[in-house]
Amino acid sequence: MASDQSDVTGLLKRWSAGDERARNQLIPLVYERLRELAHQRLRGAPAESSLNTTGLVHEAYIRLVDAPRLDFPDRAHFLALASEVMRNLLVDRARARMAAKRGSGNIPLELNETLWISDDNLDSVTELHEALLRLEAMSPRRALLLQHRYFGGLSLQESATASGISLATTKRELRSARAWLALELRGELLH
Repeated sequence: MASDQSDVTGLLKRWSAGDERARNQLIPLVYERLRELAHQRLRGAPAESSLNTTGLVHEAYIRLVDAPRLDFPDRAHFLALASEVMRNLLVDRARARMAAKRGSGNIPLELNETLWISDDNLDSVTELHEALLRLEAMSPRRALLLQHRYFGGLSLQESATASGISLATTKRELRSARAWLALELRGELLH
């Protein structure tokens, strides 16, 4: 696995430098990990029929490839950016579906890292997104850590690497961010 990670890091650096062949070689190496991340986001959503794992991966990959020149120092940074892209895709989708369903009631959000999107929890996704924006204004790093975990499915180590902080700091700040988020969402649901 370490060899795969160094291969990915090398290809990411070459792609960042403008080598299109590196991007094409990278696809098979990261595709399965992106599918795992997407599957984690969509797992447990039997009612979800308009977005599947493959669709989420392909949409995220298209946005990554179409982005202006990107700098990927390593695999963890690539996965962190992919988690942000997946978050934006899921939030955009939830907002579009909610616009069509105006008037539905709030459904409590269960805080776990296997968050999935279905018609039943569209309000929760947008509430989570809004709460993350508020947290980002106070503590950008904590908001980023939550994004890595909830929307990207990154491991603690991947999130620590992508954020440039130690594993211990990642765990501590993630605990604090989860507590803040739980209080924030509970308060929002009571109003």
